[in-house]
Amino acid sequence: MTRKDRTEGILSRKEVLTSQEREKYYLLKLKDLLNYAYRYSEDVKKRFDRAQFSVEKFKTLSDLKHIPILKKKELIFLQSMGPRLGGLLTKDIGELKRVFMSPGPIFDPEDREPDYWGWTEAFYAAGFRRGDIAQITLNYHLTPAGLMFEEPLNNLGCAVVPAGPGNTNIQLEIMQKLRVTGYVGTPSYLLHLAQKGEEKGLNLRKDLFLEVAFVTGEKFSEKMRSAIEKKFNLVMRQGYGTADVGCIGYECFHKTGLHISSRAYVEICHPDTGIPLKEGEVGEVVVTVFNKTYPLIRLATGDLAYIDNSPCACGRTSPRLGNIVGRVDTTARIKGMFVYPHQVEQVMASFEEVKRWQIEVTNPGGIDEMTLYIEASQFTREADLLHAFREKIKIRPILKIVPPGTLPPQIKPIEDKRKWD
Repeated sequence: MTRKDRTEGILSRKEVLTSQEREKYYLLKLKDLLNYAYRYSEDVKKRFDRAQFSVEKFKTLSDLKHIPILKKKELIFLQSMGPRLGGLLTKDIGELKRVFMSPGPIFDPEDREPDYWGWTEAFYAAGFRRGDIAQITLNYHLTPAGLMFEEPLNNLGCAVVPAGPGNTNIQLEIMQKLRVTGYVGTPSYLLHLAQKGEEKGLNLRKDLFLEVAFVTGEKFSEKMRSAIEKKFNLVMRQGYGTADVGCIGYECFHKTGLHISSRAYVEICHPDTGIPLKEGEVGEVVVTVFNKTYPLIRLATGDLAYIDNSPCACGRTSPRLGNIVGRVDTTARIKGMFVYPHQVEQVMASFEEVKRWQIEVTNPGGIDEMTLYIEASQFTREADLLHAFREKIKIRPILKIVPPGTLPPQIKPIEDKRKWD
């Protein structure tokens, strides 16, 4: 398949609507969603009533601002408040297709409708085409990351290798023997595969057959992208979404930002007030996906970005998110997983020897590295701590034990020192 075959074409008519058509489309989808959610979601009804918001008064897109923001961290509490995940769902759990659990813990329901997570547009824009063999290296255990990408790839006529994370030598062997053409996973793991392949003496361009890569879960630099593309002679594009709502945005070949998915309405809001900001202003990404089963209306993701409405050479007319520039809170996304300070605190509560702790995140060589510093005079349960951490957080840290008083008096629970220059 030629590079031109992978970098041209539009999958859906919804991606090329005029501004007037798109506004009408958003209004119809939102009106329908708000009516349905108010009728069938106990939580939505409570939110709307408390805010004295009437669906009948929803006439323009700007009226959406009268609905209170729903913070992602609130989901942890709300889901524990009763049946149907605290009333967030509009149907019983037994009617769903799958239920996942992400760190938090937060349950992530999946319904039975086609392309529930909405990634088909994203994979096509990234360059995946019929006949590709796609190797998915994301987690298949409890979290939705791995499984949520299989159906959209199948929709495009691709075969999937559900490899999951780790087992680097086996991953490389699979890529070589099956002549895998597509990679799906984090950018840092693809870089890790490249490094290990070169150490084994592989010529990444001749001994492997990768042509396209879809990456997500991590921020990365253009320098890192360029290095990976040159090593494999492939096209690497990224998608943006969460385990709660699925696809929010995706890159096209021209790398002009993240085209907002046709399945969602996205606002950029002031992190404190929830008031929508003007085009180009940096604020929190607030998303409403047109999902009647799990209507997370005006979900604040905690990510900071801005909206760009300028034309894109690919022909897609959807608004675009500028690259994610940071986080609103102390939560960090490490190796594609959200790490919450309160989770770490829960782990540490079982180890009374630990006086204080801090997580430091770096990315030497472009690969995320998490170091857990603990203050303890005598500590002999390293293996137990690492096991408990892995079970709770889903990531194994580098553990460093330091004497009491070593860490500064005032510290952030998670110190993010990553650089993407």
